[in-house]
Amino acid sequence: RKRDRERNIGIPATFSEMFRFNATVMGFADCGWMEEVLRSFDEIVCNVANTYRLQEACDILVLRLSKYRRQIELADFKAVMLASLRSLVPQSWDSEHEDAWSWLWRNVERMLLAQVGKPARQEKALTRMFTSLDGQDKSSLRQQVYGRFFEIAPAGVTYFKQ
Repeated sequence: RKRDRERNIGIPATFSEMFRFNATVMGFADCGWMEEVLRSFDEIVCNVANTYRLQEACDILVLRLSKYRRQIELADFKAVMLASLRSLVPQSWDSEHEDAWSWLWRNVERMLLAQVGKPARQEKALTRMFTSLDGQDKSSLRQQVYGRFFEIAPAGVTYFKQ
């Protein structure tokens, strides 16, 4: 009942809602890149124990973030994240929670910063390579890529048959 009343008066009840609320209050409402990180955050948190998947999630996030031309301050995301988590679980939040979530973000930030700037350079190199290929080379490359993809992810065949 209390939760229903809180929802009716607009008190954020989920991490995403609280994050957006705190981002606005803290002056980050116009930081579109934070929304990109927020969209990836569940994947990051769920894969914290799987280094390969965590790195993959961070690599994908870097690709998404590369489209933003404004300065990205990852420390700002951490500040909003911690404020949001504190707000959602105020009774149980303690220094151990703070340390654990800060540790997670330090690792994510390290992975992201290691890749910053690379997508633009890679895009230029790939564009040069693809424009240099003739039709037969492009066809051969396409077959190799799809062959490897279907070898790694056999379920992809079903997707492409639709």
